Amino acid sequence: MAGEATRRRCLGHVAAGAALLAGCTSHSDTSTSTEPPASHHAAVAPVGDLTLTGVPDRAFVVFPQYADMAVALGHGDAVNAIYVPEMSGPTMNAYYDRLDGVDFDYGGLPDPLTDGFTPEECYALDSDVHFVDPAYVSTQDAWDARDIETIASDVGPWFGNFYSGTRADPPQGYRDGYDYYTLWELFGRVADVFQERARFEALRRVHETLVATIADRLPPKRDRPTAVRVTYDEGSFYTYHLNEPGYWLADTRPLGARDAFADADWASLWGTVGYETMLDADPDVILHLWGATPNYEMDAVRSRLRGDAVGGRLSAVANNRVYASGMRYQGPIMNLFQLEMTAKQLYPDVFGAWPGFEDGGSYPALPASERLFDRSRVAAIVTGDAQ
Repeated sequence: MAGEATRRRCLGHVAAGAALLAGCTSHSDTSTSTEPPASHHAAVAPVGDLTLTGVPDRAFVVFPQYADMAVALGHGDAVNAIYVPEMSGPTMNAYYDRLDGVDFDYGGLPDPLTDGFTPEECYALDSDVHFVDPAYVSTQDAWDARDIETIASDVGPWFGNFYSGTRADPPQGYRDGYDYYTLWELFGRVADVFQERARFEALRRVHETLVATIADRLPPKRDRPTAVRVTYDEGSFYTYHLNEPGYWLADTRPLGARDAFADADWASLWGTVGYETMLDADPDVILHLWGATPNYEMDAVRSRLRGDAVGGRLSAVANNRVYASGMRYQGPIMNLFQLEMTAKQLYPDVFGAWPGFEDGGSYPALPASERLFDRSRVAAIVTGDAQ
């Protein structure tokens, strides 16, 4: 988004009731006849409707689903911050390595959560838009309602929806009118910010075809494996549901495996269980969340599980069905690959065997006949070469 800071800070206005003035001019504009810049609209709960006077070329991101959305829409270069770049960046690129002409340059990007998220970071980065839910921001120690409003008016608007991730209740003050979105509904709203509706629609069709392909081939529920999604750490398993609502489960819910902890009601977004409880559930498949990121060496995880007197008795361990799973903070491109990956991990007899990730490596180069979606089509959409 070219132009001076005054114009960037007029990127968005929140509609509240009556119609609002579209567009703005810089302080150097003195002619009353100056035509306001062309405007467009984007809306998301809990922010509301924004009138935008340009496409952002500095986009503040915390969680990487928004960075993946920006890449998918051809605006990855706009991202100026991201959560744990040394984890998020390589993980995203592990998928992009299978898409000609697509990559994400994360070098030098700051992590806004390193020392606690602060208003000062937003002022320093001077972003055109902040892809963060203000309801989430309100839970951070350094922020109050005035800070949230000031950043939106003086720097750039907020645009995000965090609590759709698990359909959790947002904090007090944001519960009235808080709408929940699927991953792809949220992606469409981000596409409106970048004025990239055509790219979004094209990618959505790829996703719909992939989900339909999976749904058509799933075995009856009685024949599906039991599974858990966990993160293993020092003898404990942080456990997550598979089939609940929320975009954090957008890569497991469509696969419909039988959740070994479906009846567990954890007080937080996850539970913590030990070896004995895991053995009582004894799932057929263990999907290790974050296993496809640089944060975990899956060979070492499997070795520790096998070496434990109880862990070695788990069916998933004995049958070599402990798999590296992806990130829950997934955007649309990541979701396509993670759906394909999880389909193969859960149902190898139906969708083909999963060859496995090499620690630190790219997404496997599957033969064309074993792919569940068209890489060349996705790459062409993202790079703008689609016909």
